[in-house]
Amino acid sequence: MLKKTLWIIQIRQTTRKPKQQWLTVPPKSNINRQAASIAGGGLFFAMKVYKIPEDLRAIVFDIDGTLYTSSLYVFEQVDAQVRHFAHIRGMSEDQAREQIRHYRKTWSAQHGGRKISLGNTLTAFGISIQESIEWRNTLLEPERFLKPDPELRKVLIELGKKYKMVCVTNNPVPAAVKTLRAIGVEDILTSVIGLDTCLASKPNRKVLEAAVSLLNVQPEQCLSVGDRYDIDLALPLEMGMGAVLVSGVEDVYNLPSVVMNP
Repeated sequence: MLKKTLWIIQIRQTTRKPKQQWLTVPPKSNINRQAASIAGGGLFFAMKVYKIPEDLRAIVFDIDGTLYTSSLYVFEQVDAQVRHFAHIRGMSEDQAREQIRHYRKTWSAQHGGRKISLGNTLTAFGISIQESIEWRNTLLEPERFLKPDPELRKVLIELGKKYKMVCVTNNPVPAAVKTLRAIGVEDILTSVIGLDTCLASKPNRKVLEAAVSLLNVQPEQCLSVGDRYDIDLALPLEMGMGAVLVSGVEDVYNLPSVVMNP
């Protein structure tokens, strides 16, 4: 079991054969997790490991921003709903974007910097979770933005030989399955807890309890993997789960090395 938070650094050269370098960095080091230009045009990715359970039996995956890297589609998922919100409220799209942005910024300032999901944000404007479910099932088109990922498929098959796996997402199950199909892993990640499963948006305890129940394990035997600490990891850690923060699917490629050799 890891005794402290570690950063796992992956360096990929874009001008020649990919190279990986693994480093242990103090948690408070000034590291840009997202991407940086280094080593003559390379890309930088970092995985932050909070805890690996000693008796790890199951992995809980977030989907969006975790199992694929596409800032365009991550943005489109939010903006498609904001545009629809603008349409039904009779305002401009920019006005709607500003209302949502301002609410989320204010909420974060009032809650110690934590982030709020879009689904929970929309409830403050009178849009129920059930309406959000209907919007997402209708509006989201991942197949326009994503493509099959053979490397991810290989990694998930390897992990699936040892661990149970489930996806927990703030999208409804049908929309989530469309995303899994688009990246080519629908037949591997067959268990999904979505917005329509519990009518609740992460972070919410009953969503994670549903995942643990489905997996038939204890929270202490689970590892949560996601790209947003406040949404995907804070509550799992509070419940006793392990947690790994990723900046995209490139980090997930290296997950077997982390969980199988802690």
